[in-house]
This record gives sequence, structure tokens and C-alpha cells, in this order.
Amino acid sequence: MNATLNGIAAALLVFGYTRIRKGRVDAHRRTMISAFCVSILFLISYLSYHGYLIAHGEGVLHYPRTGALRTVYLSILGTHTVLAAIVPILAIVTLWRALKGDFKRHKRIARWTLPIWLYVSVTGVVVYFMLYHA
Repeated sequence: MNATLNGIAAALLVFGYTRIRKGRVDAHRRTMISAFCVSILFLISYLSYHGYLIAHGEGVLHYPRTGALRTVYLSILGTHTVLAAIVPILAIVTLWRALKGDFKRHKRIARWTLPIWLYVSVTGVVVYFMLYHA
């Protein structure tokens, strides 16, 4: 479910970006609010699941592969994790500025928020597939 929510968020982010590039402000607003809500659902699901694992002594999953694939996985996971800690702050500030009508400052931070948020959403799906299906 977490990978699905990440994938939906990524698709909404791309769609929202294309809407604003075409001047469709209302569609952009609805889509980006939807992306934010899906990301909140993801965060709740992710924290609940991992909290459950920790509470039941199951701890952290370790990547079973070795060699170059392990290096790639750990590189993706590392950047994903660091940037994932930043995304909620960026997303809240970006959304807040838009809702307040401060579009100049919204646009300035959105130029950073979108690629980072999109990277985190996509690599979340990649990490899932590498961990469970590689």
C-alpha cells in the first residue's frame, strides 16, 4: 500500500505541474492538494506499519543482495531517507504560501519542493521494489 500511495503522489505531482504550466490554476490547486493528502496518508501508513514492526520486535529489514546492486540500493535509500525528512516541511510551506495567495514566494520554493518531493515519491516505489521484488 505504501508504494501505491507513493506512486499516486508522484503521478499527481507531475499532473499538477503540467496543469500550472498550461495556466490551469484551479486544476493545479486541486491536484497539488490531492498530492499533499495522499502523501499524508502515506506518512500515516508508513509510520503505523513501522511502528507496529518495532513494537513487535521485528525491527528493520535488511537488503538481501550483495555487490553493485546493494550499492545502488543503499545509495537510493540514503538519498531518499534524507530528502524524505525534508519534504514535509517544504510541502507545508509551499502549500501554505499558495493558500495565503503569496504566489511569488510560493513559486520560489515550489521550484525546490517539486523535484525533491517527486524524487522522494518515485524512489519510495523503487526502494519498495528493490527490497521486495529484486
